[in-house]
Amino acid sequence: MMLLKGKDLLSLADFGQDDIYQILAKATELKRLHRLGKNVRLLEGKSVALIFEKPSTRTRVSFEAGISQLGANPIVLHGRDLQLGRGEAIDDTGRVLSRYVDAIVVRTFKQGDLENLAEAASVPVINGLTDDFHPCQALADLLTILEKKDRLAGLKLAYIGDGNNVCHSLMLGASHVGLNISIATPSGYEPKEFVIKKAKNMLRNFNHKITVANNPKEALLKADIVYTDVWTSMGQEAETEERKKIFAPYQVNSEILSLAKPDALIMHCLPAHRGEEITDDVTKSPNCVMFDQAENRMHAQKALLALLIGD
Repeated sequence: MMLLKGKDLLSLADFGQDDIYQILAKATELKRLHRLGKNVRLLEGKSVALIFEKPSTRTRVSFEAGISQLGANPIVLHGRDLQLGRGEAIDDTGRVLSRYVDAIVVRTFKQGDLENLAEAASVPVINGLTDDFHPCQALADLLTILEKKDRLAGLKLAYIGDGNNVCHSLMLGASHVGLNISIATPSGYEPKEFVIKKAKNMLRNFNHKITVANNPKEALLKADIVYTDVWTSMGQEAETEERKKIFAPYQVNSEILSLAKPDALIMHCLPAHRGEEITDDVTKSPNCVMFDQAENRMHAQKALLALLIGD
């Protein structure tokens, strides 16, 4: 049953619980086959445009590799390669690319630009990252948790650090699957209020909760998963030194981790700035699964594309 055929993924609010679990099930299947050396060419003859207006390592490589493994052709376009940089309307770009390719992945700054392109495009548009959301990362994270814990519903995830696009997408993903999420950020760096409201509105059918506060120790108590991200995201480089001072109490280190469960997963979407948001010894812990998360970007995105544009 192709529940997702032809849909856009602009944020995880676009999908429902069944959609999320369908992606995770497909990703699990494709990962198993990949480990056996059997890449299933489900998208033979198709093409996917990858637009990058922000630098990328994991997003670009995971999408390019995954698209190729599925038998499709990835077409990488940097912002400087497109007429967008010379004033072409973004909706015109969406209309034109729809005549050439079967899906469009966009990594850009403004969520509004992504939404405008998607509205004009006649093929599925996937958010490869915006300043507000990073849904493909959250899908990979849910896949990783499911692999390691054998379930999602009822677990507690503590997110420590900046209330950024990854935090936003984790909140929305958690709302779909019954994962409790406890967020601790410095005052003034909380997730955006519209995302908090959206995520909490999605909780109505589940017996779980989302909390947003400022005390990292309270957030970490009895956590099954501890998640952090960089303190300074792309475009915020001028704030780096100030943020280092403000976020220092939010470092994920061995001392603060003692508040979580002994078998708590340690997660980071990478790149990791060791000695800032996370210590080097913690990244080397057997409980740290950040490289599993990175690998699962490819498998989750392959599943997503197969379900959106596969035959």
